[in-house]
This record gives sequence, C-alpha cells and structure tokens, in this order.
Amino acid sequence: MLFDKQTYIERRRILAERVGHGLIVLFGNNDSPVNYPSNGYKFRQDSTFLYYFGLHRDGLVGVIDADSGQEWLIGNDIDIEDIVWFGSVDSVADMAAQAGVAHSGPMKQLAVLVEEAKAQGRQRHFLPPYRYDLMIQIMDLTGIHPSKQREAASVELIKAVIDQRAVKSQGEIEEIERACAIGYEMHTTAMRMCAPGVTEQEIAGRISGIASSKGCIVSFPSILSMHGEIMHGYPSPRPLEAGRLMLCDCGAETNENYCSDNTRTTPISGKFTQKQKEIYQIVVDCHDHALALAKPGVKWWDVHFGVARLMTERLKELGLMKGDVDEAVAAGAHAMFFPHGLGHMMGMDVHDMEGLGQIYVGFDDEVRPNLEQFGTNCLRCGRRLQEGWVMTDEPGIYFIPALINDWRSKGINKDFLCFDKIEAYRDFGGIRLENDILITKDGCRMLGKQIIPYHIDEVENFISNK
Repeated sequence: MLFDKQTYIERRRILAERVGHGLIVLFGNNDSPVNYPSNGYKFRQDSTFLYYFGLHRDGLVGVIDADSGQEWLIGNDIDIEDIVWFGSVDSVADMAAQAGVAHSGPMKQLAVLVEEAKAQGRQRHFLPPYRYDLMIQIMDLTGIHPSKQREAASVELIKAVIDQRAVKSQGEIEEIERACAIGYEMHTTAMRMCAPGVTEQEIAGRISGIASSKGCIVSFPSILSMHGEIMHGYPSPRPLEAGRLMLCDCGAETNENYCSDNTRTTPISGKFTQKQKEIYQIVVDCHDHALALAKPGVKWWDVHFGVARLMTERLKELGLMKGDVDEAVAAGAHAMFFPHGLGHMMGMDVHDMEGLGQIYVGFDDEVRPNLEQFGTNCLRCGRRLQEGWVMTDEPGIYFIPALINDWRSKGINKDFLCFDKIEAYRDFGGIRLENDILITKDGCRMLGKQIIPYHIDEVENFISNK
C-alpha cells in the first residue's frame, strides 16, 4: 500500500459523505489472459478501487454503505493449488485490516449485500465498467445487460469520485514525479538512440524495457514514429531517415499506477533544418504560453484557445494562414494543423478517469463540449482549473496529407488557409511537445526533477553530446 490505512479510511469517508445514500460497489480487476487462462498479462488494479482501498490483489470488491458507514472487502481466499504455483498471500480478512475495513467476506456475500439493498429500495451505485468479465458480474448482480451498464452507472458516484481524485495530495504528486523520473530516462534514451538507420521498433523496445526494469509498465503503448503527423503513430520496423523528425510520446506508470506522459520531437540528423526550426519554435512558444496562462480559476478551454490564437498568429507570419486571427480560430481553421486538445488530466490513469466519462471529467454545467467542430470535438477538458490538478500541456503542429487534400477539395476554411504554401509542407510530418504540469496556488509548474530537453538549443546540444 502506498499510503497508511488512515488515508484510505478518510478517502472512503469523504466518498460516502459526498454520495450520501445507497450502497457503493467498487470493483477491483481480475487477472486478464493473453491467449489462454494461465498465460496472463501483468496484473493491473482498477485505479478507483486502488485509490480507495490501496490493495493490488485480483478478484476483490469494495462495498461502502453510504447511509450507515459500514464497509466490506469482498473476495475469495486463494487455495492450496494457487499457493503451490504463486506462493502465499494475505487472507482477505488480513487485507481488509490493512485497508482499515471492518468487515470482509467471500464473493458470494456480494450478492447478499446487493440484494438486501434492492429489497430495501436503496440505490446501488457502481461505476461504468470497462472489462467484460466485470460486465458479466454486474449483470449477474443487477440484471442490467452489459450494453446498458454505462448509462445505468451512478452519475452521483462518478462525479464524487472525479472531484476527489482530480485534486492530488502531496504524496500523489511525489509518486507522479517518480513516474516522471522514469519517463525522463525513457525519453533521453530515445533521443540518444535517434540516428539514421536505427529502427523505430528498436528505440521503442528499449524505452519500454526501461519501464519494465523499474518493475513498472508503460503508461500507454509508446508512440514513436517519423510520421509525427499520425496522432497515434506506433513504431514500425522501418529505419530512421536522415533529415526527418522522430516524434516520441511515451511515459511510465509506477507500481502504484501513477503515470507520466511526455512527448519530444527530435531531428534524426542531429540538427533541425531552418524549415523545421520555424515550426518547432511555434510549438515551443505555444507550450510555454500555456504555462503562463494556466492557474486556478482559469478555464482550460481558454488556455486551449489562447494557444490556438498564438499558433494562428505565428502560422500567418510564415504565410500558411491568413485573415483575422479570432475569426480563423472561431471557424476552427487552426485545427488543420492542431486537431486535438491541448491536454488532459493525468494521475492514476494517463488520461485520468477517462473511463468514467469525459463529459464528467473535463466538463461541467459551466463549460460544455462542442462536438460539432473538427478539432474542438477532441478537447478533453474545458473546466476551470483547480489547485492540485495535474494536466498535460501538449500543443502540436501537423501536416496531414489526407486532411490537406480533403479540406482543399471541399474549400473548408479557404478564407484562412493558404493551401498553395501548405503544399510545400506536405511531407513535413508533425511536431508535438508535451510536459506534465501541476496547478499550484498562483499558477503552475512542470513536474519532474529533471526536465527533458525541449528548447531548440537544448535538444541539439544534448544530441551532440550523447
């Protein structure tokens, strides 16, 4: 357990108080097989269950009675055959005591607790499931078909969990910075290896191995490609080519599920060309502009569009855009180059709590998502920032040939885009820079004891001294 049991007791007390009524059922994860039952993926506990109970064993369920305050840890003890193959583990009762939970019982008791709540006309709160084995278990307990479970999940519980998990404690920040330290080693290794002839998969395999060597996992499948214009450009067997750029978006997840997430774009030949420098510097300036804007009380929506306006101004200076900046941004013309949101919450999940529903994580009654406009529909957060939130700051500029063709043929945003000039960048690729930032009392700061080089001179000097 990362924290002392009093931390988990207090977290559960706050959750019960915020939900206020009914039976809260929080499912831990089960083992997940790769291709047959005894060949499993590395076990990864559900983040919300871990947040409230701190336990890493599979096959557990936490139950909280929000009316009475009673709590149960439900799960079956392992048998002798498991002990022979995997060794002894604590009993469920022992684990309950470690987490400060008064009651424990076998899995069959879960159905009894849920049925009692139903008979009493009390609400049974559960979160949207994302694993099919748990969907079946929920169907057995409630009769709700898996296809209906996301909409049947408790909005009261979802909002209570999000509000609590979004604000990171000092201990959580320290754990995220442990992930950042591993991420630093991963990224600087990728930068050192970046050279003509080295394959994308070789570099990606090496950086994933760094996470594994720390007993950790990558926080998401590593993105590493010369085709930086592909948002999720996963590594291929092809060798890196001189004169191009390598985009690497990767991070580590600690044993306690806290994550890092950074992106760097490295010149494969060791030096940026003038054309690459011009675009890269715009992305640097946009990244640093977000740092200047982000602080408690400011809407992330406004930070995103502040960056979009700066990007548009600078692309006009290069002759790639034209017209009034505010009108261009309002029309979404900048999304030709910047089709995603500026960033997302991060914590125990690299896209923190996204499985609970982005509409609840990133938006509220004040700020609603705009799903009708290209680019804006990918904005993952718009809410007012709060002290203790962790966000990613990740602007990018991409030249996507298929998107250029589509918009040009249809005349989309032709009043703001200089398509003839854009043609000269068709094979450019893409640039993204990303750091993890903590919202502080008066502003924000980048997380990590060491910051991965990202300014032009820092990057070129780092590569030349590798």
